[in-house]
Amino acid sequence: QRPARHMNSTSYFYNHSSQWRYETVTAEELLSPMADKSRYTGHLIDFNVRAERMGWLPSAPQLGTNPLTIAGEAEKAGMNPVDYTVKSLKEGSIRFAAEQPENGKNHPRNLFIWRSNLLGSSGKGHEFMLKYLLGTEHGIQGKDLGQQGGVKPEEVDWQDNGLEGKLDLVVTLDFRLSSTCLYSDIILP
Repeated sequence: QRPARHMNSTSYFYNHSSQWRYETVTAEELLSPMADKSRYTGHLIDFNVRAERMGWLPSAPQLGTNPLTIAGEAEKAGMNPVDYTVKSLKEGSIRFAAEQPENGKNHPRNLFIWRSNLLGSSGKGHEFMLKYLLGTEHGIQGKDLGQQGGVKPEEVDWQDNGLEGKLDLVVTLDFRLSSTCLYSDIILP
C-alpha cells in the first residue's frame, strides 16, 4: 500500500486560518492574457476546493463526515465504503470539508508544532492564526470580503462571521523560547 499523502501547509493554513476571507486578488489578475478567462472564475480558495475534489490536493480534514461513521453507514446500506462514499458525494449527503471551512466540525482541533516559530516569524498570516485558530487578541486591520463587498467564493459556503478559536490544544516541542511557546498550551523540551 502506498504511504499517506500529506496536505501542503500553505493550503492548510490559508484555509483553516481563514486568510481566504480577506483575499482580494482574483484569478483573472494571475492569468496569462492568452488564457480563456471564462474557465477560471471565482475566488482563489475555489481552486483549492476543486483540486481536492479531483484528487490533486490532499487535505485535512478531507470530508465533513467522520470516516468511521461513513464505514458504519456503508455497512448498514450493504455497500462497500468506497462505493458508498462516491455515491454520497455525488448526492451531496457527504461534502468535502473545504466546502464548509467555517462549519464547527470541519477544522483541526489540535496543533503540534516541532521546532518552528509558527505563531511568530515563521508563519505567514500570523494575525489570522491568532484570531481564527487561537481566538485571541490580534491585529487584523482589514475587512473581510463580506464587509468590503468583495468577490466571494463559488465553491465554499460563506458565513458572515468566521469561526474563531478553532484549536483546542496547541503543543510545542522546542528547546528555544519562541513566541509560539507564549501561545501554546503545552511546551515540551
